[in-house]
Amino acid sequence: MYNILIVDDEPWICKGLSNLLASSGLHIHNVFIAHSGYEAMDFIRMEDIDLLITDIQMGEMSGIELMHQAKMAKPSVQSIVVSAHETFQYAQLAMRLGAKDYLIKPINSSQFLDSVRSVLLRLTKTTAHDGVATPLNEHFRMNEPDPATTALLNRLLVHPDIVCKDAFAVQQLSDLSLVGPYFSVLKIDLQLQSPVNRQRSLGEDVQLLQYAVLNMTNELLEGQCNYISFCSSEHEITVILQWDSETYGDPGEDKISQLDVIGRLLCLNIQGYLSLQSVIGMSHILQGFEYISVLDQQARRAVRFNRVFPDHYVFYYGDFCWNHDGEEPMKDELHMQSNQIVDKAKKYIHEHFAQKGLTLLEIAQKSHVSPNYLSYLFKKITGYNLWDYVVKLRMEESRLLLLTTDLRRYEIAEKVGYESPEHFSKIFKKYYGVSLSEFKK
Repeated sequence: MYNILIVDDEPWICKGLSNLLASSGLHIHNVFIAHSGYEAMDFIRMEDIDLLITDIQMGEMSGIELMHQAKMAKPSVQSIVVSAHETFQYAQLAMRLGAKDYLIKPINSSQFLDSVRSVLLRLTKTTAHDGVATPLNEHFRMNEPDPATTALLNRLLVHPDIVCKDAFAVQQLSDLSLVGPYFSVLKIDLQLQSPVNRQRSLGEDVQLLQYAVLNMTNELLEGQCNYISFCSSEHEITVILQWDSETYGDPGEDKISQLDVIGRLLCLNIQGYLSLQSVIGMSHILQGFEYISVLDQQARRAVRFNRVFPDHYVFYYGDFCWNHDGEEPMKDELHMQSNQIVDKAKKYIHEHFAQKGLTLLEIAQKSHVSPNYLSYLFKKITGYNLWDYVVKLRMEESRLLLLTTDLRRYEIAEKVGYESPEHFSKIFKKYYGVSLSEFKK
């Protein structure tokens, strides 16, 4: 049974789509309705949403921004866009963020239900194999990588200067559409010797297992980003991500957040489909082929932080402070850095929890780390999920205002960061177990 969230600033559209889903006979547990991106994000953080159905233009937070924020909060959430805009640019942005369909209003009921059915069917297949080590060739196109291409790309990782002086090699890279000029390197370490994975790797052909991860990577990333992936050792897959100048300069999407989502999505699916707990390491983004080897080393070093944080599996090189010699920080230094990051985040949250539109990305940027790493550290050190902590402060403040002032519901909602009094009331009741009117009695 699945949970679906419908987001549109037109209540009658939400109601109509909700009624269609309710009478569809699909395996749906709950249909939630939000009238803004901010409301929608609260549902995504608080409920186990499987499918997001959203409009594009909805006031302060657009559907595109909502999809971006939703992916950061829950990389596995699927999305369908329902819009009155036939503009190719909107459709392109939506598809880049992983939208499974882009439907134009007025909505054809049959087409809408077919689209939802298709997404839920994919989710059913994923859930059925979650945590089960099934035969590899059942689920993926087991395409064997081209040995010559793999060899060229591995040479590029080690000696980009030599490769870039070879006219034939440069032409080969161009034929592969690897042109940049901005690059990041992502490493998938399969951890086949770890206790949790050893039994899995003993029962399978290791090369077949590696090819399965490579093919899964291609299926997941196709259409979502510009990349090339290949086997770089027996236990490792490398992904070179690239951006052209126009895409890299687009301020609409934070590139570190994009890396963050890609890393978590890969880790989640490798675990879900193959029962392998991989570790992902991601480099900075730099301009020029000559830095590929530097980026490769950064991604490798990021992977090594799993030794320090064995309960965390996705690492971004830029989250860690390195000394002047480029050496890894000592354990005591890391502990101090971690506490400083969380203290800085808590200070910012206390100062801005009442701000409408506050996001995890904003808090992470102010703390100078990726959203993924901040969420991990915050939970590890404070015991709270980061957004639960924001809600806690908002609810405590609203309780105080209810007890000590005569402010109306909409005024209190405004003061604690909610644009809709109705939505504020729902959050309050979920948090305290009583409605606002019951609480005031």
